[in-house]
Amino acid sequence: MLDPRMTKLAETLVNYSCAAKNGDKILIEAIDVPHEFTAECVKAANAAGARPLVLLKSNQVTRALMNAGSAEQWDLIASVEELQMKNVQCYIGARGNPNVSELSDVPADKQKMYESSVWKRVHTGIRVPRTRWVVLRWPSPSMAQLAQMSTEAFEDFYFDVCTMEYSKMREASAPLKKRMEAADRVRLKGPGETDLTFSIKGIPAIPCVGSRNIPDGEVFTAPVRESINGVIQFNSPTMYRGTSHDNVRLVFKNGKVVDATSSAPDKLNEVFDADAGARYCGEFAIGFNPYILRPMKDILFDEKIAGSIHLTPGNCYDEASNGNKSEIHWDLVLIQRPEYGGGEMWFDNELIRKDGMFVPADLKGLNPENLKGR
Repeated sequence: MLDPRMTKLAETLVNYSCAAKNGDKILIEAIDVPHEFTAECVKAANAAGARPLVLLKSNQVTRALMNAGSAEQWDLIASVEELQMKNVQCYIGARGNPNVSELSDVPADKQKMYESSVWKRVHTGIRVPRTRWVVLRWPSPSMAQLAQMSTEAFEDFYFDVCTMEYSKMREASAPLKKRMEAADRVRLKGPGETDLTFSIKGIPAIPCVGSRNIPDGEVFTAPVRESINGVIQFNSPTMYRGTSHDNVRLVFKNGKVVDATSSAPDKLNEVFDADAGARYCGEFAIGFNPYILRPMKDILFDEKIAGSIHLTPGNCYDEASNGNKSEIHWDLVLIQRPEYGGGEMWFDNELIRKDGMFVPADLKGLNPENLKGR
Protein backbone atom coordinates (compact mmCIF):
# COMPACT_ATOMS: atom_id res chain seq x y z
CA MET A 1 0.00 0.00 0.00
CA LEU A 2 1.35 3.41 -0.97
CA ASP A 3 2.38 5.60 1.97
CA PRO A 4 0.29 8.82 1.63
CA ARG A 5 3.28 10.78 2.94
CA MET A 6 5.06 9.99 -0.32
CA THR A 7 2.26 11.62 -2.26
CA LYS A 8 2.28 14.72 -0.03
CA LEU A 9 6.05 15.07 -0.36
CA ALA A 10 5.96 14.65 -4.15
CA GLU A 11 3.27 17.32 -4.41
CA THR A 12 5.31 19.65 -2.17
CA LEU A 13 8.39 19.25 -4.40
CA VAL A 14 6.50 19.83 -7.65
CA ASN A 15 4.06 22.55 -6.63
CA TYR A 16 5.89 24.48 -3.89
CA SER A 17 9.62 23.88 -4.35
CA CYS A 18 9.73 23.89 -8.16
CA ALA A 19 6.53 25.88 -8.68
CA ALA A 20 5.98 23.81 -11.82
CA LYS A 21 3.68 25.43 -14.36
CA ASN A 22 1.71 24.19 -17.32
CA GLY A 23 4.11 23.29 -20.12
CA ASP A 24 7.25 23.21 -17.94
CA LYS A 25 9.61 20.30 -18.47
CA ILE A 26 10.77 18.83 -15.15
CA LEU A 27 13.69 16.45 -14.75
CA ILE A 28 13.39 13.93 -11.91
CA GLU A 29 16.80 12.45 -11.12
CA ALA A 30 16.17 9.53 -8.77
CA ILE A 31 19.21 7.93 -7.13
CA ASP A 32 18.52 4.83 -5.03
CA VAL A 33 14.95 5.85 -4.15
CA PRO A 34 11.81 3.68 -4.29
CA HIS A 35 10.19 3.57 -7.70
CA GLU A 36 6.86 4.27 -5.99
CA PHE A 37 8.09 7.72 -4.93
CA THR A 38 9.53 8.51 -8.36
CA ALA A 39 6.18 7.53 -9.86
CA GLU A 40 4.39 9.87 -7.44
CA CYS A 41 6.64 12.73 -8.58
CA VAL A 42 5.75 11.91 -12.20
CA LYS A 43 2.04 11.93 -11.34
CA ALA A 44 2.31 15.22 -9.44
CA ALA A 45 4.20 16.85 -12.33
CA ASN A 46 1.63 15.65 -14.82
CA ALA A 47 -1.23 16.94 -12.65
CA ALA A 48 0.44 20.37 -12.64
CA GLY A 49 0.54 20.35 -16.44
CA ALA A 50 4.30 19.85 -16.53
CA ARG A 51 6.11 17.28 -18.66
CA PRO A 52 8.26 14.95 -16.54
CA LEU A 53 11.54 13.35 -17.60
CA VAL A 54 13.14 10.68 -15.42
CA LEU A 55 16.79 9.74 -14.93
CA LEU A 56 17.34 6.68 -12.69
CA LYS A 57 20.74 6.17 -11.04
CA SER A 58 22.48 4.01 -8.45
CA ASN A 59 25.41 4.91 -6.19
CA GLN A 60 26.79 1.40 -6.62
CA VAL A 61 26.77 1.82 -10.38
CA THR A 62 28.24 5.32 -10.09
CA ARG A 63 31.10 3.89 -8.00
CA ALA A 64 31.81 1.34 -10.74
CA LEU A 65 31.72 4.08 -13.37
CA MET A 66 34.08 6.27 -11.37
CA ASN A 67 36.60 3.45 -10.88
CA ALA A 68 36.48 2.59 -14.59
CA GLY A 69 36.25 6.21 -15.71
CA SER A 70 38.32 8.09 -18.23
CA ALA A 71 38.17 11.77 -19.11
CA GLU A 72 36.70 10.89 -22.52
CA GLN A 73 34.01 8.71 -20.95
CA TRP A 74 32.91 11.36 -18.43
CA ASP A 75 32.96 14.03 -21.11
CA LEU A 76 30.45 12.02 -23.13
CA ILE A 77 28.24 11.35 -20.10
CA ALA A 78 28.35 15.05 -19.23
CA SER A 79 27.36 15.98 -22.80
CA VAL A 80 24.31 13.71 -22.65
CA GLU A 81 23.16 15.01 -19.27
CA GLU A 82 23.98 18.59 -20.27
CA LEU A 83 21.61 18.34 -23.24
CA GLN A 84 18.84 17.10 -20.97
CA MET A 85 19.41 19.77 -18.30
CA LYS A 86 19.47 22.58 -20.86
CA ASN A 87 15.98 21.62 -22.01
CA VAL A 88 14.14 21.58 -18.67
CA GLN A 89 12.82 24.38 -16.51
CA CYS A 90 12.61 22.40 -13.24
CA TYR A 91 14.71 19.75 -11.50
CA ILE A 92 14.05 17.37 -8.62
CA GLY A 93 17.09 15.51 -7.29
CA ALA A 94 15.92 12.68 -5.03
CA ARG A 95 19.04 11.12 -3.57
CA GLY A 96 19.03 7.97 -1.48
CA ASN A 97 21.96 5.78 -0.50
CA PRO A 98 21.87 2.33 1.10
CA ASN A 99 25.53 2.88 2.08
CA VAL A 100 26.65 6.45 2.76
CA SER A 101 30.29 5.37 2.39
CA GLU A 102 29.80 3.81 -1.06
CA LEU A 103 32.28 6.19 -2.71
CA SER A 104 34.86 6.22 0.10
CA ASP A 105 37.40 4.05 -1.72
CA VAL A 106 37.18 5.77 -5.10
CA PRO A 107 40.60 7.41 -5.73
CA ALA A 108 40.62 11.21 -5.52
CA ASP A 109 41.69 11.61 -9.16
CA LYS A 110 38.73 9.47 -10.27
CA GLN A 111 36.31 11.51 -8.16
CA LYS A 112 37.78 14.69 -9.60
CA MET A 113 37.00 13.51 -13.15
CA TYR A 114 33.33 13.32 -12.21
CA GLU A 115 33.38 16.64 -10.36
CA SER A 116 35.07 18.48 -13.23
CA SER A 117 32.77 17.02 -15.87
CA VAL A 118 29.22 16.04 -14.90
CA TRP A 119 29.02 18.02 -11.67
CA LYS A 120 30.68 21.19 -13.01
CA ARG A 121 29.09 21.28 -16.46
CA VAL A 122 25.61 19.96 -15.67
CA HIS A 123 24.88 20.98 -12.09
CA THR A 124 27.09 23.97 -11.27
CA GLY A 125 26.93 25.34 -14.82
CA ILE A 126 23.27 24.74 -15.75
CA ARG A 127 21.04 23.27 -13.08
CA VAL A 128 21.85 25.69 -10.23
CA PRO A 129 21.71 29.00 -12.16
CA ARG A 130 19.12 28.16 -14.83
CA THR A 131 16.42 25.91 -13.36
CA ARG A 132 13.96 25.95 -10.49
CA TRP A 133 15.56 23.10 -8.58
CA VAL A 134 15.17 21.20 -5.36
CA VAL A 135 17.32 18.43 -3.87
CA LEU A 136 16.33 15.99 -1.13
CA ARG A 137 17.74 12.93 0.59
CA TRP A 138 15.63 9.79 0.72
CA PRO A 139 15.47 8.05 4.13
CA SER A 140 17.32 4.76 4.44
CA PRO A 141 18.51 2.42 7.19
CA SER A 142 21.99 3.82 6.56
CA MET A 143 20.77 7.34 7.41
CA ALA A 144 18.86 6.05 10.44
CA GLN A 145 22.07 4.47 11.73
CA LEU A 146 23.96 7.75 11.35
CA ALA A 147 21.16 9.54 13.21
CA GLN A 148 21.23 6.81 15.88
CA MET A 149 17.51 6.18 15.40
CA SER A 150 15.39 3.19 14.46
CA THR A 151 14.38 3.00 10.81
CA GLU A 152 10.71 3.63 11.67
CA ALA A 153 11.46 6.56 13.98
CA PHE A 154 13.77 8.11 11.42
CA GLU A 155 11.15 7.85 8.67
CA ASP A 156 8.60 9.59 10.91
CA PHE A 157 11.13 12.34 11.66
CA TYR A 158 11.99 12.62 7.97
CA PHE A 159 8.43 13.16 6.78
CA ASP A 160 7.66 15.59 9.63
CA VAL A 161 10.65 17.72 8.61
CA CYS A 162 10.17 17.46 4.86
CA THR A 163 6.45 18.25 4.74
CA MET A 164 6.34 21.12 7.26
CA GLU A 165 4.76 24.47 6.33
CA TYR A 166 7.68 26.07 4.53
CA SER A 167 5.60 29.07 3.49
CA LYS A 168 5.50 30.10 7.18
CA MET A 169 9.27 29.77 7.43
CA ARG A 170 9.63 32.03 4.39
CA GLU A 171 7.79 34.85 6.18
CA ALA A 172 9.87 34.54 9.36
CA SER A 173 13.18 34.59 7.44
CA ALA A 174 12.59 37.96 5.73
CA PRO A 175 14.03 40.09 8.59
CA LEU A 176 17.19 37.97 8.70
CA LYS A 177 17.74 38.48 4.98
CA LYS A 178 17.36 42.24 5.49
CA ARG A 179 19.84 42.32 8.37
CA MET A 180 22.43 40.22 6.54
CA GLU A 181 22.31 42.47 3.49
CA ALA A 182 22.80 45.54 5.70
CA ALA A 183 25.71 44.04 7.65
CA ASP A 184 29.44 44.42 7.09
CA ARG A 185 31.43 42.55 9.76
CA VAL A 186 30.47 39.16 11.14
CA ARG A 187 32.09 37.67 14.21
CA LEU A 188 31.61 34.05 15.31
CA LYS A 189 32.59 32.82 18.75
CA GLY A 190 32.20 29.27 19.95
CA PRO A 191 33.67 26.25 21.68
CA GLY A 192 37.32 25.44 21.49
CA GLU A 193 39.36 28.19 19.87
CA THR A 194 36.58 29.46 17.63
CA ASP A 195 36.90 33.20 17.06
CA LEU A 196 36.43 34.16 13.42
CA THR A 197 35.76 37.47 11.69
CA PHE A 198 34.86 38.30 8.09
CA SER A 199 32.83 40.69 5.96
CA ILE A 200 29.62 40.00 4.05
CA LYS A 201 29.24 43.57 2.80
CA GLY A 202 27.59 44.00 -0.59
CA ILE A 203 26.76 40.32 -1.15
CA PRO A 204 23.08 39.25 -1.43
CA ALA A 205 21.48 37.06 1.22
CA ILE A 206 19.27 34.26 -0.08
CA PRO A 207 16.56 32.62 2.08
CA CYS A 208 16.23 28.86 1.55
CA VAL A 209 12.80 27.92 2.80
CA GLY A 210 11.78 24.87 0.79
CA SER A 211 12.51 26.07 -2.71
CA ARG A 212 16.02 24.56 -3.05
CA ASN A 213 16.46 21.80 -0.53
CA ILE A 214 14.07 19.58 1.35
CA PRO A 215 14.52 19.74 4.28
CA ASP A 216 15.27 23.45 4.32
CA GLY A 217 15.79 26.30 6.75
CA GLU A 218 18.70 28.69 6.18
CA VAL A 219 19.69 32.06 4.79
CA PHE A 220 22.98 32.03 2.91
CA THR A 221 25.37 34.63 1.58
CA ALA A 222 29.15 34.58 1.04
CA PRO A 223 32.09 36.11 2.87
CA VAL A 224 34.11 38.72 1.03
CA ARG A 225 36.71 36.35 -0.38
CA GLU A 226 39.87 37.56 1.38
CA SER A 227 38.26 38.92 4.55
CA ILE A 228 38.22 35.82 6.77
CA ASN A 229 40.67 35.75 9.66
CA GLY A 230 40.87 33.63 12.78
CA VAL A 231 40.08 30.10 13.86
CA ILE A 232 36.94 28.00 13.61
CA GLN A 233 36.47 24.56 15.10
CA PHE A 234 33.44 22.72 13.73
CA ASN A 235 31.61 20.49 16.21
CA SER A 236 29.42 18.62 13.75
CA PRO A 237 30.84 15.45 12.16
CA THR A 238 30.90 15.56 8.38
CA MET A 239 31.36 13.32 5.37
CA TYR A 240 32.94 14.30 2.06
CA ARG A 241 33.89 12.02 -0.82
CA GLY A 242 32.79 9.14 1.38
CA THR A 243 35.22 9.90 4.23
CA SER A 244 34.03 10.81 7.72
CA HIS A 245 35.66 13.72 9.56
CA ASP A 246 35.36 14.80 13.20
CA ASN A 247 36.61 18.01 14.82
CA VAL A 248 37.49 19.87 11.64
CA ARG A 249 39.59 22.88 12.65
CA LEU A 250 40.53 25.58 10.15
CA VAL A 251 42.85 28.55 10.52
CA PHE A 252 42.24 31.42 8.09
CA LYS A 253 44.54 34.24 7.07
CA ASN A 254 43.20 36.85 4.64
CA GLY A 255 40.52 34.43 3.45
CA LYS A 256 42.73 31.40 2.90
CA VAL A 257 42.81 28.17 4.91
CA VAL A 258 46.42 28.08 6.04
CA ASP A 259 46.06 25.18 8.47
CA ALA A 260 43.51 22.36 8.45
CA THR A 261 43.16 19.41 10.81
CA SER A 262 40.53 16.74 11.47
CA SER A 263 40.26 13.08 12.42
CA ALA A 264 41.35 12.33 8.82
CA PRO A 265 43.88 15.11 8.08
CA ASP A 266 45.35 13.59 4.93
CA LYS A 267 41.93 13.23 3.29
CA LEU A 268 40.99 16.72 4.52
CA ASN A 269 43.97 18.40 2.91
CA GLU A 270 43.58 16.29 -0.22
CA VAL A 271 40.22 18.04 -0.71
CA PHE A 272 41.65 21.49 0.05
CA ASP A 273 44.44 20.92 -2.47
CA ALA A 274 41.97 20.11 -5.26
CA ASP A 275 42.34 23.53 -6.91
CA ALA A 276 43.17 27.18 -6.23
CA GLY A 277 39.71 28.03 -4.88
CA ALA A 278 39.32 25.11 -2.48
CA ARG A 279 41.09 26.89 0.40
CA TYR A 280 38.82 29.95 0.12
CA CYS A 281 35.17 30.05 1.15
CA GLY A 282 32.19 30.49 -1.15
CA GLU A 283 29.30 30.46 1.33
CA PHE A 284 28.28 31.52 4.83
CA ALA A 285 24.85 30.50 6.06
CA ILE A 286 22.68 30.53 9.17
CA GLY A 287 20.52 27.46 9.90
CA PHE A 288 17.19 27.46 11.75
CA ASN A 289 15.02 24.41 11.01
CA PRO A 290 13.20 23.86 14.33
CA TYR A 291 12.86 20.09 13.84
CA ILE A 292 16.54 19.37 13.10
CA LEU A 293 18.49 19.50 16.33
CA ARG A 294 21.46 17.15 15.98
CA PRO A 295 23.93 16.15 13.27
CA MET A 296 23.59 12.93 11.29
CA LYS A 297 26.44 13.24 8.77
CA ASP A 298 24.06 14.21 5.97
CA ILE A 299 24.67 17.79 4.93
CA LEU A 300 21.18 18.44 3.56
CA PHE A 301 19.96 17.93 7.13
CA ASP A 302 22.96 19.09 9.15
CA GLU A 303 23.32 22.50 7.48
CA LYS A 304 19.76 23.34 8.59
CA ILE A 305 20.25 22.49 12.28
CA ALA A 306 18.55 25.01 14.57
CA GLY A 307 21.16 27.25 16.16
CA SER A 308 23.88 26.45 13.62
CA ILE A 309 25.97 28.18 11.01
CA HIS A 310 27.89 26.67 8.15
CA LEU A 311 30.94 27.95 6.36
CA THR A 312 31.83 26.48 2.99
CA PRO A 313 35.28 26.08 1.52
CA GLY A 314 35.05 26.08 -2.27
CA ASN A 315 32.68 27.30 -4.93
CA CYS A 316 30.25 30.18 -4.38
CA TYR A 317 26.72 30.35 -5.73
CA ASP A 318 25.93 32.80 -8.51
CA GLU A 319 23.05 34.30 -6.50
CA ALA A 320 25.45 35.31 -3.73
CA SER A 321 28.80 35.44 -5.46
CA ASN A 322 32.12 36.47 -3.96
CA GLY A 323 33.99 35.39 -7.08
CA ASN A 324 35.46 32.18 -5.67
CA LYS A 325 35.46 29.27 -8.11
CA SER A 326 36.29 25.68 -7.29
CA GLU A 327 35.23 22.12 -7.98
CA ILE A 328 34.79 21.79 -4.20
CA HIS A 329 31.77 22.93 -2.17
CA TRP A 330 31.97 21.54 1.37
CA ASP A 331 29.48 22.82 3.97
CA LEU A 332 31.04 22.56 7.45
CA VAL A 333 28.69 23.01 10.39
CA LEU A 334 29.15 24.72 13.75
CA ILE A 335 26.30 24.32 16.26
CA GLN A 336 26.13 27.12 18.83
CA ARG A 337 23.42 25.77 21.16
CA PRO A 338 24.43 25.24 24.84
CA GLU A 339 24.55 21.45 24.64
CA TYR A 340 27.19 21.81 21.89
CA GLY A 341 29.29 24.38 23.75
CA GLY A 342 27.31 27.55 23.03
CA GLY A 343 28.56 30.57 21.14
CA GLU A 344 27.76 34.01 19.78
CA MET A 345 27.17 35.58 16.39
CA TRP A 346 27.61 39.31 15.93
CA PHE A 347 26.79 41.60 12.99
CA ASP A 348 28.98 44.68 13.28
CA ASN A 349 28.52 45.62 16.96
CA GLU A 350 25.16 43.94 17.57
CA LEU A 351 24.66 40.52 19.15
CA ILE A 352 22.44 38.62 16.73
CA ARG A 353 22.36 35.15 18.25
CA LYS A 354 23.56 33.77 21.57
CA ASP A 355 23.73 30.06 22.36
CA GLY A 356 21.70 29.33 19.24
CA MET A 357 18.83 31.71 20.00
CA PHE A 358 18.19 34.90 18.04
CA VAL A 359 18.29 38.00 20.26
CA PRO A 360 16.78 40.96 18.29
CA ALA A 361 12.98 41.15 18.47
CA ASP A 362 12.51 41.02 14.70
CA LEU A 363 14.42 37.71 14.49
CA LYS A 364 12.81 35.86 17.39
CA GLY A 365 10.23 34.37 15.04
CA LEU A 366 13.04 32.09 13.80
CA ASN A 367 13.67 30.60 17.24
CA PRO A 368 12.43 26.99 17.40
CA GLU A 369 9.54 27.46 19.81
CA ASN A 370 8.15 30.32 17.72
CA LEU A 371 8.82 28.84 14.28
CA LYS A 372 7.12 25.57 15.21
CA GLY A 373 4.07 27.44 16.40
CA ARG A 374 3.71 29.80 13.46
